[in-house]
Amino acid sequence: MAETSDKNALIRGLGLVAAISVIIGNIIGTGVFLKARVMTCNVGSPGWVIAAWVAAGFLSLAGALTYAELTAMKPVASAQNVFLEDAYGRPLSFLFGWMQVLVARPGSQAAAATAFAIGLNDFLDGKLSKPLGGFDAFGAHFEFTTLQIFAVMVIVIFTTLNCASVSITGRIASALTFVKIALIVFVAGGAFILVSGNFGHFSMLNSGGTCEGVSDAVKFGSPTYSFLGGFAAAMLGALWGYDGWDNLTFVAGEVKEPGKNIPRAIIGSMFLIIVLYVIAQVAYFYVLDPQTVASVSKNSSVAKTVVSMFFGGNAASMATGAAVAFFTVGLMLSSMGTLHTSIMSAARIPYRMAKDGMLFETFGKVSINHVPVSSVLLTGFLAAVLALIGSFDTLTDYVVFAMWIFYALITGTIFVYRRKFPHLERPYRAWGYPVVPVVFLCVAGWLIYRTIMDSPTQSVTGIVIILVGIPFYYYFTKRSTPAPEQDAG
Repeated sequence: MAETSDKNALIRGLGLVAAISVIIGNIIGTGVFLKARVMTCNVGSPGWVIAAWVAAGFLSLAGALTYAELTAMKPVASAQNVFLEDAYGRPLSFLFGWMQVLVARPGSQAAAATAFAIGLNDFLDGKLSKPLGGFDAFGAHFEFTTLQIFAVMVIVIFTTLNCASVSITGRIASALTFVKIALIVFVAGGAFILVSGNFGHFSMLNSGGTCEGVSDAVKFGSPTYSFLGGFAAAMLGALWGYDGWDNLTFVAGEVKEPGKNIPRAIIGSMFLIIVLYVIAQVAYFYVLDPQTVASVSKNSSVAKTVVSMFFGGNAASMATGAAVAFFTVGLMLSSMGTLHTSIMSAARIPYRMAKDGMLFETFGKVSINHVPVSSVLLTGFLAAVLALIGSFDTLTDYVVFAMWIFYALITGTIFVYRRKFPHLERPYRAWGYPVVPVVFLCVAGWLIYRTIMDSPTQSVTGIVIILVGIPFYYYFTKRSTPAPEQDAG
């Protein structure tokens, strides 16, 4: 383990395996198990669902290829803030951190914790889904249920774990990552081996599925439906499944041999995940027809429905019951893994902002184990608040929209760096430059545009939350002087 004499500095305690685990552990979590239902409602056919997963995967890979060059070039904590500041100036860097701290990362953690509660609810045959009360605000109804209480409890547990040393949290991430991959293999393998499925399902369309909670504007077959809007919505669902490909940049200052390990971890992880996700979707539609997939409850998962078909689908069978129990426990562990790695990486954002004088100083301090505990606690608190007021799909939609605005801006910084800083050392140069980043920017722009057109309330809310950060930027600019860089070398 690398040593450092600075008691407030981060240390490079993450090797290649741990770095890969941070990415895979954050990406594979809930989307691959929970999003097939809403995506089927968006596009209607298995072929287009799979196309959305492939397109979203390669779009994420295009971004990852660009991020690999940028992060290997500047392997510091919360590197994305640095890219934005170097390319566009400090205000935009602050707004990115503001959005991450208030919406994107806590929203991701709240969604992961909610997915854990959904899995636990499935395990207990729906006994946790009980309303506790609610209220109306901003034209929407907010309802409290026991699911949300359990989501908050698991956030508290993993916030506490992340206050330990980075080496311990890295080992936990590695162990839970194995569970995530094994769970996908279990569902997909069981679907092809233990179920008499039908590839004829791939020629069917969703006609009459309940599509619980899906807006008519992006629901296949509704009078107001358009294919472009539906496919964009399906892409957003798939992009939630891939979200996290950028997370290694937040802990880049703690990766050993960053010039070599960061590109390997980012690129290798993305290829593996695309393959796993496509296999999982093929398995779902091999077992279930599109209408059945679209009719799965929003408080359950398509993957669990597939597993319930193992061994002849006999609910009374001990083998079927054991398979369902194994899956639901695995889903809970997978959600916990996503929550864990998300808190670990997200806590480095307020840490970096505080070191730059853009947040209160307490968030720039680390514990005796070199962990930014105050930042961890802030992230966990905000995640708990969001878990209490948002449903799974609502949380993921807000996160993806807000994130992709900045994914596009950050990817664009590669052109600025190539032009303004041509002599900076680049251990890895982005494959396909400049075509790959240009394609990424064009598709990201289209997705943002379609989301604004199809979900204006959600989009405007996300944009307003980002812009509210402007007066806070000027407040911190006046009161603070940036501290010198202290990331471990």
